[in-house]
Amino acid sequence: MCMTPVVSFSAPYAAMVVDARSGKVLHSRNADSRLHPASLTKMMTLYIAFEAVENGEISLDKKVKITKHAAAEPPSKLGLQAGQRIALRYLIRAAAVKSANDAATAIGVAIEGSEAAFARRMNRTAKAMGMSNTTFKNAHGLTESGHLSTARDMTTLGRHMLYDYPEYYHLFNRRSIHAGIKTVNNTNRRLLNEYAGADGIKTGYTNAAGFNLVASAKKGNKRVIATVFGGRSTATRNARVKELLDLGFSRTGTAVALRKPGLPNYTGSAKSVGKTIRVSTAVKKSLRPKLRPGSIGAPKTAPVTVDNQGTIVAEAKIIEHDIQSALLAAQTDSGVVLAKAEPAPQAPPEPKVVTRISTSGGRHWGINVGRYGSRYAAEKMLLKTALAEMSTLDGSLRKVVKNSRGFEANFMGMTQETADLACRRLQARQITCYTLGPS
Repeated sequence: MCMTPVVSFSAPYAAMVVDARSGKVLHSRNADSRLHPASLTKMMTLYIAFEAVENGEISLDKKVKITKHAAAEPPSKLGLQAGQRIALRYLIRAAAVKSANDAATAIGVAIEGSEAAFARRMNRTAKAMGMSNTTFKNAHGLTESGHLSTARDMTTLGRHMLYDYPEYYHLFNRRSIHAGIKTVNNTNRRLLNEYAGADGIKTGYTNAAGFNLVASAKKGNKRVIATVFGGRSTATRNARVKELLDLGFSRTGTAVALRKPGLPNYTGSAKSVGKTIRVSTAVKKSLRPKLRPGSIGAPKTAPVTVDNQGTIVAEAKIIEHDIQSALLAAQTDSGVVLAKAEPAPQAPPEPKVVTRISTSGGRHWGINVGRYGSRYAAEKMLLKTALAEMSTLDGSLRKVVKNSRGFEANFMGMTQETADLACRRLQARQITCYTLGPS
């Protein structure tokens, strides 16, 4: 019979309660004591996974090869086998819902190449969030010397998880979910079932940590986040969290302005820092739009190095220069930028602004290559993608669409066949992509 583990000693206790909308502290106790976070660690692992997907580093459909190290992680685990390949989306589900250690390690290795490199990225991201008393050593949270955090820092991380990537947050509210090889149950389902309004976030347990939990709940216009370290059992921890949530709701009002935490600086994978971006196909013509008739001056062309196979070597600075050139030379009143500019007419008639291409011949389709925090970042990704996949994107429109969640990077004016082909080719390069049908 499977029994709930019982802590053999009293782990240090700490707690924090905040109004999630404003970040105002409503209660704290030992909130800055550095303690073992256990599987609360996986919130950062998942945060970075969401960040990597949204910024085009890796696709949810990426087939991750499981290493021996990941497969050998102790329970809780999904049961992955060394050499097995499984989509990243299933690893994310297993880490978020079941708190699977093997899945967490596999996520870290898939994104950064090794767990040690991933831990360094975790620490960079924590620092950018203001988690000043946290040091991560691994992706899963099993006890390791120096792997420590605080109730305050984990509350901060929970708030970022809630507001920075709301489209993924629903995972933490799932009572069960299919994780590729089997259906797994949520480690936090007792609280989710017992406390009205609870919708996440993450549990944790080790002998050294005790029973930890970061929980979020919403009642009407109010939302509260409560964190507990050092519970003596699942039951006593949950009881304490319920008390803290009640306390939080009683101490905050309904008319509180929403002040979301600022997104931490995105640095991307350390594997790509300082590296050259290579385009695998020889370039016969530039995608840089030509000046419109009547324009004065032209932006200088950044140097492009071509190797002896005819492969273009584009430095990151060239990408940035091209974006500025494209914005100056081809951005229209509607915010649409041409991926392929029409040649300038020989005679200088009245200036002609092209705002869209013809949609005849079934060219009503497009593709999306990610959502970004700024228009500049979306434009940069569009140009990088256009350079990487010229054969299918030649003649399409680069378009940035702003919505409440950020800036969507789209290529428009394609046939369904071309859009499908472009997405398949981009996904093979681990670039996030999905097709957009006629609207």
